[in-house]
Parts: sequence; structure tokens; C-alpha cells
Amino acid sequence: MKTPHGEIKNVAVIDVGSTAIRLVILEIRPDGTYRRLDRATRPIRLGNDVFSSRVIHRQSVVQAIQILIGFVELMEGWGIQPEDTYAIATSAIREARNRDTFLDRVFMKTGLRIRVIEGVEENHLTFIAVQHAMEGLKTDFRKANSLIIEVGGGSLELMVLKQGKMAATHSLKMGTIRIEQQMIPRSKGTGFPLEDYIREQFRVTMEGIEHETRLGHIDYFIMVGGDARIIADRVGKRNQESFWTMGRETFLDFVRELQHKDVDSLVRFLGIGYHEAEHLLPAILVHKVFLEETDAQTIIVPNISIREGVLLRYALGRDGKMNDEFISQVIASAKSLAQRYHWDQSHSEMVCQLSLQLFDQLLTEHGMGKRERLFLQVGALLHDIGYFINPSGHHKHGQYIVMNSELFGLSRNDTKIVANLVRYHRGAKPAGTHMEFASLTRDERLIVLKLSALLRLADALDRGHAQHISTIQVEIRDEDLIVSTQCSSDLSVERYGLENKAALFEEVYGYRMVLEQKGVEV
Repeated sequence: MKTPHGEIKNVAVIDVGSTAIRLVILEIRPDGTYRRLDRATRPIRLGNDVFSSRVIHRQSVVQAIQILIGFVELMEGWGIQPEDTYAIATSAIREARNRDTFLDRVFMKTGLRIRVIEGVEENHLTFIAVQHAMEGLKTDFRKANSLIIEVGGGSLELMVLKQGKMAATHSLKMGTIRIEQQMIPRSKGTGFPLEDYIREQFRVTMEGIEHETRLGHIDYFIMVGGDARIIADRVGKRNQESFWTMGRETFLDFVRELQHKDVDSLVRFLGIGYHEAEHLLPAILVHKVFLEETDAQTIIVPNISIREGVLLRYALGRDGKMNDEFISQVIASAKSLAQRYHWDQSHSEMVCQLSLQLFDQLLTEHGMGKRERLFLQVGALLHDIGYFINPSGHHKHGQYIVMNSELFGLSRNDTKIVANLVRYHRGAKPAGTHMEFASLTRDERLIVLKLSALLRLADALDRGHAQHISTIQVEIRDEDLIVSTQCSSDLSVERYGLENKAALFEEVYGYRMVLEQKGVEV
């Protein structure tokens, strides 16, 4: 996105993390490129507070506000106001019981509005930044199987890509602070190494990833984060400013060299600050444990952070430029989830195709956009996954599966909308007495009603799972919606399905549904 009137504009990105608050100031040029002007990092123990007591302690609130006041003063020197700042918070603030009062106090004292992001959005922002950093490897990246891993203070973010397409995402509540709080005290004096505790902690997760994509087939092991950059800067090979590469054994040898050093030794040996050294060992051991489960020989460390993802998505609008790529990754994630539940691929993809034809041809009737179209696409692909549990009530089982799954690029609220589409592709109409539907906002409930009505029609048009109808034309005549097809097959089953499923469409859109076969006497 170019700056208004071709002007150079300075913006700031602030990340309120579990172990530090970080600021980066950037200059956005008229052509949409950018360069860093300044940066600052201040350590803070928000994660230590929240992960042990679930609240941010008073002293930490005061410290955080003081840090942010200092950042605002630094920003003012670059001509940046709080409204030109993109501020996010991750796991520590997300899990704090007093997060709302904390955010309000920050706003009152600094003018900064901090947006708390979910784990799935962290994955999305990280992926955008990784893609940008690895532009030079784009062709190879799209052909390869990759594991992207980011070890934070409070969470572990994982993305598995199969031939460049999203196969699975995981956001786990297990970062360096939790490891230190839960595992290090147990390992001291027991003779049981910290590495073995970490390996056992993630055993179930790795078994799940193995089921999604065989870890032995991973080509690129991509490590994201400050801890990874510290290691890469010592033993990696720099590729311009974008990323480092390391051989597998080079990394493992260096980790073994660091593994038995204490924090003071790490500070002296690596020439880093105490704050950086404090969490380094647990982080690199997590990387080591996951790497050793793969056969990857190449490690890539992008020179990025989640802050670059925030910049690219919100300040530069790169998410719009990468819209087709983003949508393809969301769909790949949905298909990967469906495969885990043994979906009827031919039927689900045909229902998806028919749903989108209805959506596109009825734009003037529903007035929805690309975001809602994506919800319909995902909901159609997943509408029958509840069969894995039980054919009876499969729409409700499917809703449960989706609600408890992670779909790349979709927030928890987005996922709730998709889960409601799965719930209402059959059975009772959406009602205020249904808890998951009632918990949506008015606008979201309207989206569910409109999209569910279309999904029901599309499902009815392939009721026999035979894919008789693949292309339709929609025409409104008076009070009728005429859906015509060139199909010459017997459509008795599909007509019966429409009789049972058209009621919601008639109620929401006000048209009676009529199916016509062109060139066929009915």
C-alpha cells in the first residue's frame, strides 16, 4: 500500500510480550517499501506474573506503563503519535484475568490502544513475515515440506506446510517461562536432564504432527524468534538481510556446546544481555527436540519477528496483496483438518463449488464480501466432518470438532462463525435458544443465517453424493429463485433434498426455490 499523496510516513509497532516490551520505528516509503529507523527493548516479567497467578501484579502494571510512556516519548521524536502506532499483546496479556483494566490504564496514561491477539493470529502474522523474509526462496519454499517453529515466553507456535500448503497449525501454552516455572525446578537435583523433560512434554504434540505430515519428510526447519537469531548470528550463513541458513549438525553441535552453561556463562560467551540469556537455553532445547524428530538438513532463521507481520498486514496492507495466497493457505488448512476426519472429499468439494456459485450469483441479494465468502468456503468443506463421530447428529458433532480445532488465518470468532455454518447445514434453523448461535453478535448471526441458507441449498443439490450437478445458473423471476442446470441425469434425489432444505433460504431471502433442467422435460 502506497502512502497518501506519495509521502514518506513514519509508523511504530509495539509488541507487549511475556518477557519484554519491544518497539520498532519504521519509515514507509511511497512505493510501499520500508526501512527501520529505531528500535527499543525493555525486559518485563509479565509472563512470570500471569503464568503463576493469572494476574498482572501492580508493580508490573506500573513498570509496563513507565516503559510505554518512554516509548511514546521516543516516538514523538520521530513525529509519530499514538494513533500512528500498531500495538499488540500476546499470551501473557491474553491470559491475564485483569487484562481489561490493564489495557484501560495503559490507554489512559499513554493514549496507546493495545490489541490482544490470539494464538492463531500470531501464527498468521508470523507466517506473513516469514513469507516476506524468504521471498528469494519462494519457488523452493512452495515445493517443500516445512516446519515453522517459534518459541515465545508463554507459547509455542507451530505451522506445518506440505509442499508449501498449510497442513496444520498449533498454538501451545508452553513457552520458555512456563518451562522454567514447571520443569526446571523438577529437574534440578534429580539427574533427569531438562532436555528429556522438554521431549516428554511435547511427545503427544509431535505424534499429532507426525500424523498430519511425516516429520521424516520435512525439508526446511524454520526457526523464528530472538533466541534463534542469536544462534544464527554466531554459526549461520547470512543471506543478505533476510535470513540465515545453518546445517543441521552445525546447529546441534553449537547447542551441545551451550547446553551445560549457566546464565552468567552464556552472557560472557555470547556477549548478550542477561535478559536474553535467561530464556535462551530452554528455547534452543525446544528447537533441538523438534529438529531431532525430523530429517531436515537445512535450518532457516528469518531475520523477522511478529512485529514485521503486524507491519506487513496492518500498516502496509500486504495481506490484501497476498489475498489469493492467504485464502489458499486457509483452504489448505481446512482440507487438512477434513482429511483427519475421513471426509467424503468429492461431495464436500462439490458442495463448496455449488455454494460459491450461489454466493457469487446472488451478490446483490446478500451484500456480503470476500471475508464471508471465505467462511462459506471453509464451512462447505467441513460441513460433514461430524460423520467421523456419528452419522446421527453429525451437524452438531461437526460443530464441536470445528470449535475445538485451529484453522490457519481464522480468529476464534471467525472459527465460531464457521462452526455455526457446519451446525446449520441441516437440521433445525438457527435459534436464539442455541447457545453458540446466541453468543454471536447481531451482525455475525445475520452472516450465519445468510450463509447457512446458501450452504443448505448447495448440500441439497448434491444430496445423493453423486455430483450430478456441477454448474448452475441463477435467475430471479418475480418471487422465485430459478436454479437451472444442463444436467441430464435423474434429479429426483436432489429435488427431494431441496424440498427439505429450502425453507431457510425462503425465510432469509424471500424467494421460493425452483430447480430447472435445461433441455430436459420434467
